[in-house]
Amino acid sequence: MAGVPGVRALLTVQRSVTLQHSFFGFTPIHFASACFPRRLYSTSTGSTETKPPVNPENESLLENLNLMGVDVRMARQRQPGVLRKTFTNENGLAQFLQGKGAGRKVIASIISRYPRAITRSIEHLEQRWQLWRNIFQTDAEIVSILDRSPESFFRSSDNDNLEKNIDYLVSLGLNAKDLHRLLTTAPRTFSNSLELNKQMVEFLEDICTELGGSNPEQFAKMVMTRNLYILIRSTKRVKTNIDNLKASLKLSDSELLALLQGHGAEILDLSNEYLKKNFNSLEQKMTALGCRKADVKKLIINYPMILYIGPDTLSSKLDCLLKGGITMKQILEKPKVLDYSTQNITGRLEELRRLGYDFQKNGINILDSSRKRFAAKIEKLSASPEE
Repeated sequence: MAGVPGVRALLTVQRSVTLQHSFFGFTPIHFASACFPRRLYSTSTGSTETKPPVNPENESLLENLNLMGVDVRMARQRQPGVLRKTFTNENGLAQFLQGKGAGRKVIASIISRYPRAITRSIEHLEQRWQLWRNIFQTDAEIVSILDRSPESFFRSSDNDNLEKNIDYLVSLGLNAKDLHRLLTTAPRTFSNSLELNKQMVEFLEDICTELGGSNPEQFAKMVMTRNLYILIRSTKRVKTNIDNLKASLKLSDSELLALLQGHGAEILDLSNEYLKKNFNSLEQKMTALGCRKADVKKLIINYPMILYIGPDTLSSKLDCLLKGGITMKQILEKPKVLDYSTQNITGRLEELRRLGYDFQKNGINILDSSRKRFAAKIEKLSASPEE
């Protein structure tokens, strides 16, 4: 214990050098903050049992983070253990990101939301950035993603695994655009172990073979590109959803295969309970509206994303359309009208009602159009009401 005061004195000198008023003036070093716990051990009163000490927060680190504009309270809530670390690299991280075009506020926000970022070394950051640059065209694109989701870049510290996953996904036929979408939307795919990703791909290939498909590799690729979250879900969840869809809709193998390699792939990542609850609610609602089970099957096959819509929201949309003069038969023929919010549907119906639009005569295609196209159609109808 005699040597500890001397070490503390040395660290005090180091802190006085590293702490400045602006973090952009730091010299790149890998370990910018350090402290020793005040107590090396604690003993329970009346007991010989010793408890491991709880390290206090690193005061020099906290001071550094405050100078950088980091929301320390948020960082403490997100990953409190980071603030107790002896060695961190917040200054090196700040300089690295600044060199890539990130501003002070963006850097502070990244650290506030994902404090573990300050534990990465410069060597690690350089290597990881280069792997991402093999997919993205500019540094600015990566900075933009980090600003939206710091976890996507900093969650994993295993660069070798990232590189192996990229190589593996490329070998499956995924191109740069596909990888770009995956990194942007479901970055945890690249934090998975390579073995876990292979397990899902092999599972999808087996599903294709079991259903009589002739190209398992292409099937797996189609599912992955249609559902970017599939690789971060468990094979158990996906299998249960597939089994439930087949049983509930009474699908043949060929029908199920067609559904899964089409838009049906987009709902496979839903939780099993959510999918089942939404299916049951949809069936009950449609039955109450006089529809047959064959109508439910037709609707889901033509528009699987309807099972993404919660029961209350779906009921509200259907009621709104029916009150507006739309028939259930028309909805079954053009189910994508349910993509729009209840507020949007209500507003469009009111405008069309004001103009005397006849849905039975003209159909409901006008409701399933972009805002720009809808506005142009309304303008045309207003000028020529007889149309």
